[in-house]
Amino acid sequence: MTADDVLLVLALLRRAKVDVWIGGGWGIDALLGEQTRDHRDLDLMHRQDQEAAVLAALSAEGFVESLDFRPIRFVMTAPDGREIDLHPLVFSDDGSAVQASPDPRSPFVYPSACFVTGAVHGTPVPCLSAEQQVYFHQGYEPSEHDRHDMAQLRRVFGIATHF
Repeated sequence: MTADDVLLVLALLRRAKVDVWIGGGWGIDALLGEQTRDHRDLDLMHRQDQEAAVLAALSAEGFVESLDFRPIRFVMTAPDGREIDLHPLVFSDDGSAVQASPDPRSPFVYPSACFVTGAVHGTPVPCLSAEQQVYFHQGYEPSEHDRHDMAQLRRVFGIATHF
């Protein structure tokens, strides 16, 4: 998934009038304002009540659903192999959100302050905050990409990470 691909997907979804935020590796690179590594996919958080519009917009561009772990997440894949990992969020009136988790008693929590703006190729993009990225990078054995991403957050933001 290239930077140009990210911007094309965001433009497509903006035209469909859906709200999304970049997470994962591209989300960290958006916070940094530069691409620091190659990315296999694009992680997007979206409003659960806009999911039909997300699906319609991506399907119209040839993406098909290739993995379904709803209500936690699902994946859409393009014919050329590009993947978008989608995470449905349910928002509260205060701007915070929750995402279902494998343990229904402990959903993933998104404070309202975690929805910030970064940049891809100099273009402002909605993404998750550094603190939220750290929150999601805990409780599992990290990959080399995870270690790289957390090192970037420590380097640029001086933020404490778990590895």
